[in-house]
This record gives sequence, C-alpha cells and structure tokens, in this order.
Amino acid sequence: MGAASIQQMAQRIATLMEERLRVKGETLAEKLARGGGKLPRDIREQAAFLAEGAEQAANPTLFQQLDHTRISQSYDACLRHLKSLDKWERRQAAAVTVLARIAGVVLVVAALAVSFAWWRGLL
Repeated sequence: MGAASIQQMAQRIATLMEERLRVKGETLAEKLARGGGKLPRDIREQAAFLAEGAEQAANPTLFQQLDHTRISQSYDACLRHLKSLDKWERRQAAAVTVLARIAGVVLVVAALAVSFAWWRGLL
C-alpha cells in the first residue's frame, strides 16, 4: 500500500462524509473536526486514525512506521458505516426527534397547568 493509496482512502471517506452527512471541509481531518459528532464514537476514532495516517503518509520517514493493516481496517469500517446511511432514514429520525421534543414540552406545560390549578384550588 502506497502513500497515494492511503491518501485516496482518506479522500474517499471525506467525500462520503460530505455526501451522506453534509459536512464541509477540505480534508478528512477538517470534516471530522466539524462534523465528527454525527458519527458513532468507534467510527469517529477509526476515521481519525485514517486521517492521521493520510497526513503521515506524506512524510517518507513516517510512512515506514504506519500500520497499514489497521489503516485498511479503519477504511473498511468507515466505508461500511457511511455506505449504510440512508437519506430517508436520517430525515425520518430527525422528524421523530422533533416530534419527541414537542411532545415533551406539551407534557411539561400540561403538568405545570394542572399543578397551578391544584395550587389555586381549582381542582
């Protein structure tokens, strides 16, 4: 595995992050800094390792010290996760989150209204 292939792996993951997660940035490291919270912790750690490996691959001395097996495993894990993300599922999850928040607020307001009515002696 050459330095160019490691950098291509990082670029592919960065492109998928932009397509699937709508995260802007030039490099994988920048995209992780901006939108890494949208990824699960283990995938975020794998992507960070891949980004670090891509940066180190540019230096011939550091390239010799890279763990190429772990880099390819990190790439595979990130690729598998990002490929599985579906736009419809993300929208559906966002809608459920909004509805759950609205329901929570309505429940709290109703509880406060009943408490106030009980305190004033109306119930």
